[in-house]
Amino acid sequence: MLDFLAENNLCGQAILRIVSCGNAIIAELLRLSEFIPAVFRLKDRADQQKYGDIIFDFSYFKGPELWESKLDCKPELQDLDEEFRENNIEIVTRFYLAFQSVHKYIVDLNRYLDDLNEGVYIQQTLETVLLNEDGKQLLCEALYLYGVMLLVIDQKIEGEVRERMLVSYYRYSAARSSADSNMDDICKLLRSTGYSSQPGAKRPPNYPESYFQRVPINESFISMVIGRLRSDDIYNQVSAYPLPEHRSTALANQAAMLYVILYFEPSILHTHQAKMREIVDKYFPDNWVISIYMGITVNLVDAWEPYKAAKTALNNTLDLSNVREQASRYATVSERVHAQVQQFLKEGYLREEMVLDNIPKLLNCLRDCNVAIRWLMLHTADSACDPNNKRFRQIKDQILTDSRYNPRILFQLLLDTAQFEFILKEMFKQMLSEKQTKWEHYKKEGSERMTELADVFSGVKPLTRVEKNENLQAWFREISKQILSLNYDDSTAAGRKTVQLIQALEEVQEFHQLESNLQVCQFLADTRKFLHQMIRTINIKEEVLITMQIVGDLSFAWQLIDSFTSIMQESIRVNPSMVTKLRATFLKLASALDLPLLRINQANSPDLLSVSQYYSGELVSYVRKVLQIIPESMFTSLLKIIKLQTHDIIEVPTRLDKDKLRDYAQLGPRYEVAKLTHAISIFTEGILMMKTTLVGIIKVDPKQLLEDGIRKELVKRVAFALHRGLIFNPRAKPSELMPKLKELGATMDGFHRSFEYIQDYVNIYGLKIWQEEVSRIINYNVEQECNNFLRTKIQDWQSMYQSTHIPIPKFTPVDESVTFIGRLCREILRITDPKMTCHIDQLNTWYDMKTHQEVTSSRLFSEIQTTLGTFGLNGLDRLLCFMIVKELQNFLSMFQKIILRDRTVQDTLKNLMNAVSPLKSIVANSSKIYFSAIAKTQKIWTAYLEAIMKVGQMQILRQQIANELNYSCRFDSKHLAAALENLNKALLADIEAHYQDPSLPYPKEDNTLLYEITAYLEAAGIHNPLNKIYITTKRLPYFPIVNFLFLIAQLPKLQYNKNLARRYLKFLQMLWEPFCSWRIMFGTQSCPGGLLKHMCLISFLMSSEQCCNCFFLLLQWKDCP
Repeated sequence: MLDFLAENNLCGQAILRIVSCGNAIIAELLRLSEFIPAVFRLKDRADQQKYGDIIFDFSYFKGPELWESKLDCKPELQDLDEEFRENNIEIVTRFYLAFQSVHKYIVDLNRYLDDLNEGVYIQQTLETVLLNEDGKQLLCEALYLYGVMLLVIDQKIEGEVRERMLVSYYRYSAARSSADSNMDDICKLLRSTGYSSQPGAKRPPNYPESYFQRVPINESFISMVIGRLRSDDIYNQVSAYPLPEHRSTALANQAAMLYVILYFEPSILHTHQAKMREIVDKYFPDNWVISIYMGITVNLVDAWEPYKAAKTALNNTLDLSNVREQASRYATVSERVHAQVQQFLKEGYLREEMVLDNIPKLLNCLRDCNVAIRWLMLHTADSACDPNNKRFRQIKDQILTDSRYNPRILFQLLLDTAQFEFILKEMFKQMLSEKQTKWEHYKKEGSERMTELADVFSGVKPLTRVEKNENLQAWFREISKQILSLNYDDSTAAGRKTVQLIQALEEVQEFHQLESNLQVCQFLADTRKFLHQMIRTINIKEEVLITMQIVGDLSFAWQLIDSFTSIMQESIRVNPSMVTKLRATFLKLASALDLPLLRINQANSPDLLSVSQYYSGELVSYVRKVLQIIPESMFTSLLKIIKLQTHDIIEVPTRLDKDKLRDYAQLGPRYEVAKLTHAISIFTEGILMMKTTLVGIIKVDPKQLLEDGIRKELVKRVAFALHRGLIFNPRAKPSELMPKLKELGATMDGFHRSFEYIQDYVNIYGLKIWQEEVSRIINYNVEQECNNFLRTKIQDWQSMYQSTHIPIPKFTPVDESVTFIGRLCREILRITDPKMTCHIDQLNTWYDMKTHQEVTSSRLFSEIQTTLGTFGLNGLDRLLCFMIVKELQNFLSMFQKIILRDRTVQDTLKNLMNAVSPLKSIVANSSKIYFSAIAKTQKIWTAYLEAIMKVGQMQILRQQIANELNYSCRFDSKHLAAALENLNKALLADIEAHYQDPSLPYPKEDNTLLYEITAYLEAAGIHNPLNKIYITTKRLPYFPIVNFLFLIAQLPKLQYNKNLARRYLKFLQMLWEPFCSWRIMFGTQSCPGGLLKHMCLISFLMSSEQCCNCFFLLLQWKDCP
């Protein structure tokens, strides 16, 4: 008969593809559950207030027109809705596709069952497929995986969140209107069940059977599948567990499948007592906590509480005497096998001969270890017990008492078992690879010994006191030929014949009285030894490895293992070499990947890589989490070293008096530093002892693990220092800015020095790591702060600065700013507020206008450079750019509102335009005309002035930042500064030449040179903030005349300062710097031609010393409209 899984068997391939797809869907659901946008949970009051009117559950479908009309009535809600769509449509679509695939899965399964019943697959029916071993497994798995999908969705993605995501997709996506869209069916399947995974949450009635029945499935199929699972060992696991007390462990995977599938036919759970008694006696006689898929555990005491028949059947298992018996038995077994394993792990005990002679004994020990570990881990897990349930607590307390449970002892048993298993597997793999070579070697050696003995008895080769014996000579030659004739490929016949040859050699020694000659005896003994080795070698079977793989399954602990993390880390802290044993445990845990990947691999599915990457990535993340204790411990020692070096150890001068030598020796502190440094080296050595390991499909390099761990710890500590160090009290006088920057600078310097100190001891590039991680922290925080000014936010999973392995921590905002860089920027803006301070350009200093005391100066930016480096200053500059854009957008809105929509202001401006036209002579009665216009527009100048002052203030700060960046670049990297300046000038010269002669080259659109060089120039401070175009806008009516009136309105506030030979406004930033920015902000594209003349005039006024005369000249300026 054709193999069911053969490529040309359409029936087998169809169900195999369905099962393969099911495993891939579960992996995708688990992956997506970690990326649920928090906003869909609506847990925070702020989220509820902001998004409550645009995020809907399924109540939306009762009257979508009503909800949409409410949105249409409020433009601000429409804008928020559009912004929300832009930010979340990608992830919502990904979730929808996952939900759609679940529905498609069950539709495909139902179609397959219909095809079987209708005879589409020739000679195949549901009954014949269930009679086939592979067919039986695949049909059971297909239904089981569908149930697991539904349970995973409800556990990982709450019902309300699902509904909100589906409604959002319905509202935002155009795909839902397509003809083949099955949106209604998906919504019916995945609507909220009322289930909550929170501890203590009440279980909804008829859950999960009502959930499982939302899509009807062939009842006879369900019944037949349950029948097979009840009666058969569908995976033939019992052969790997020959002892009867191990039967429930052998059938554990089948028991998990049966548990899930029974919910598709809940009548068995409710009323079929005989069937439930049979199921419990077979699968759950000594266990009631099971793992249903990749470590998702279920306690049957709770799960079967609502079902009468199931609950009754389970009572025998849960009888306290049975609980006591099982707990005591596993306590005894674990103590016995732990002693055995420790004996096996002693150096030199597991030799090849010993292993080959004791395979059954070693496998029995492995079985006992794994069964005891499984039972104790599952039945003592906190996740398997609801503390609010009195019966749960009673059973668990009974287990803890009778099993004498100690998590450290259990962990040690797991560690030793994993190590024992790993060594055995490696030995068997090596023996299997060398099996034929060794067998042929032993055969050759044995044959040669017999040939040599034949020569001895021929009398040709002299040997002490051995007489010639032609019979023995012929016999030994025949034995030699018989040994050579043994065939490796026919192992059964070769083994039988080898045993006969051994017996013949024993008999010849006894009957021919050869014992008297020690040399002949030695030859015979050696030959028998080689023949024994041949038997041992021929008995090395791959089945032993398969049995070890089955017995060593640790998939049930995929999630439970996390409860032992603290014990693992404490063990590593005490003994860093423990990492080598942990390596075996991680590899044992990697065996769990076989469960979801087997069918995907058999089906040659393209999902193999993504599913492998997900589960391997999860395991590697756990390995990183456990081993992170090493960098943490190293940093703890480093902080002590830095403290000693900074505060205790005095630097030795170049010249020193002999009598002061003892004082400078400081043997105690120096010994402490040496001791701490040695501890760091030991930690490093510990992690490097773990060899390069393939975990799933991901190669884990211990050196890379160490470096990533150090980076992660550095990022965590630096990010926390930046967050904590840059929190300001806005009411503090004077400002806390400079003291906090100095304090933070000392902290950052300590980190920097510690990295400089450690790099040689752990063999890493300290400076490189420091610069990369600090820049990443600052750039990420700038990016998150700038999100406030963007419609389309950059999510963490989209950020080029955020990392899965080395995550940058996020902290709860303490004010309107999201991050420390926002708080720093707003504190600088607060203390340099143009309403409260005066900026003296020549001194680069801000003074308080009331007290005339210095508020801050250019030293502030030097301090920021020292503390946060170039990255910090550059990030601050980028944030100011976003703020300026925001202010300009607000200005445009304000200009539209108070000027272009105000009829009175427009009439005034029109009358003024008429009064001064045509522009051919001096305006008659100009003073009266101008001041009349100013008086009529007086109400607009306050808002106008405030907008200009804000932008001007930020432009001054950007200039100061650029100056500091340029200074430090020239000082620290003069060659880089010179190269950038020359390249910039050359590029500008080429571009100017192109515009004069278009035949000359110009960078193409896809050429990133200009974009890339701009980033370097801004980082080096080689740019002018006043020449930056922030926004573009259409031509604004009345803009030149409004600016002209604004200037005249503000000129009386100018004051002349003889000491500085300048005029200053009472609010200095009010005119000069802001107007410089306005000149460029709107540019020649957006401003009327006359505006540039106004700006030139303003520049002249601000640099002239004759303010009053200028005022008169301004009034009579002939080109002014």
